[in-house]
Amino acid sequence: MANEISKHILSFVLVLLLLSETVSFDWKKPCKSFVLYQHNIAYDSDNTDNATSATILNPLGLGNFLFGKFVIFDNPVTMDQNYLSKPVARAQGFFFYNKKSNYNIWVACTLVFNSTQHKGTFTIMDANPIMEPTRDLSIVGGTGDFFMTRGIATFKSDLIQGSKYFRLKMDIDLYECY
Repeated sequence: MANEISKHILSFVLVLLLLSETVSFDWKKPCKSFVLYQHNIAYDSDNTDNATSATILNPLGLGNFLFGKFVIFDNPVTMDQNYLSKPVARAQGFFFYNKKSNYNIWVACTLVFNSTQHKGTFTIMDANPIMEPTRDLSIVGGTGDFFMTRGIATFKSDLIQGSKYFRLKMDIDLYECY
């Protein structure tokens, strides 16, 4: 009896597959690619007007790798490396240090676009092992021009100036574009 039910289920699934509209994605070739630069200026009590990020929870002394530090940011995103270039988006979100054995952060942010070229958002969420030269983070959805998009944001620390400023190069590859 169980064998008969299995055969019917398999037949049903095969018929559904044959009758369904076939959708194929070429996961090796993105439907949209571009490069962006995110600029972060950390708040340090004397730069209130320029700061784009702030630590809201400092480490609790659990190791040497800032474990527990929590930072919120609202960073300008440009098409080139110049901080003074007109922003095409804002990176709004947070990251926290989540490893006691080395420097590692977990990031959740939304790139909010409001330019002549793009309107809408997409969200990046993933682990970011900041000591690696490049890191691939997941793009998990979006709105507007990026409606329900998915893809990969490859981060590279492009410039670090002490603890006050860093610039991230973000190679964006979107694989589901609607």
